[in-house]
Amino acid sequence: MIIKIGLPKGSLQEATFELFRKAGYNFGVSERSYFPSIDDPELEAMLIRAQEMARYVQDGVFDAGLTGHDWIVENEADVVEVADLVYAKRSMRPVRWVLAVPIDSDIKTVKDLEGKRIATEVVNIARKYLNSNGVNAEVEFSWGATEAKVPELADAIIEVTETGSSLRANNLRIVETVLESTTRLIANKQSWADSAKREKIENIALMLKGAIAAEGKVGIKLNVPRERIEDIIAVLPAMKNPTINDLNDPDWVAVETIIDENIVRKIIPELKKRGGCDIIEYPLNKVIP
Repeated sequence: MIIKIGLPKGSLQEATFELFRKAGYNFGVSERSYFPSIDDPELEAMLIRAQEMARYVQDGVFDAGLTGHDWIVENEADVVEVADLVYAKRSMRPVRWVLAVPIDSDIKTVKDLEGKRIATEVVNIARKYLNSNGVNAEVEFSWGATEAKVPELADAIIEVTETGSSLRANNLRIVETVLESTTRLIANKQSWADSAKREKIENIALMLKGAIAAEGKVGIKLNVPRERIEDIIAVLPAMKNPTINDLNDPDWVAVETIIDENIVRKIIPELKKRGGCDIIEYPLNKVIP
């Protein structure tokens, strides 16, 4: 059995490869190749733009693929959304499609777009957004450099942003958020109905979600005098409960837990103060609930 999987080429490519690496799948790709090698003999991969992915998965060219929720909506693709994978090229958070205008524009709300021209790459999303707000405006497809089209070529744009920095750099202000989007693992419906293929795709989803769950978390191990264990547990976070194991010396126990990386600098000194020693911090690739 071979699963054909589509991977996003472009801005999400490196973040996707890194996510798969943490999940246990190692890809190799040369600079000009669209066909990455992979260390799983049951997978065949191809790089393709995220904008096109949902359509190819729908049509069965791929059994599964990764693309944004925005492009599923834009293409009105009939696919199975297997997993919501919250990662992007710069951060582990959703991206936003926003309505933006020049800083000095009179447009304050979507209602002010009546009779105006909007440039965007997501024409269907834009039209649905305008219709839902009862606004009649012209929507034109933008091939790129959308931020540069206002005010000379358009009155407003609907553009994707992670941080808003590019919009601010182009003297644009955000009026409203049109759509939030995260990356999705999607599957072809016929492939999903095949029990063997479905199990493989579900296993990929499990490992990818485990890799995302591990982001920003670390493991902590330490030795604690048995008489001080309650003091340590009182300040030690855990996903459920810390693991406590007896040591060869009956007066000592070993404690292990998983915590958010951003509290390590506060928690380790406190653990040391309360009697913890031999403290080890280690990185995590996956956390499977």
